[in-house]
Amino acid sequence: MTFDIQQFAVSASWIATAIGGGLWLWSWLGEKNAIRKLRFLDCGVVLLFSSVLLRIVAQEKQMGIWDWAVVFVGPLFIAAALWRLARTACPPPGK
Repeated sequence: MTFDIQQFAVSASWIATAIGGGLWLWSWLGEKNAIRKLRFLDCGVVLLFSSVLLRIVAQEKQMGIWDWAVVFVGPLFIAAALWRLARTACPPPGK
């Protein structure tokens, strides 16, 4: 059995999808604190969309309409989630 980097990347993306889905579910079902709920949701969104984008890049078939939609919309969701994570990271100095 030889080491295939593409198969490794796809396997890692499925693991990231599972973790992101778990974070997303925990944000809706388990977390009561509003800020932590938003942070769990944003972390889950980043993991989910980035792992889906990796699988789209690694696929062998031609891209369909849904693939193109995710390629254009996914980075917007990732950027918005990272921006919110940065804004909720810690309180401003002096407060």
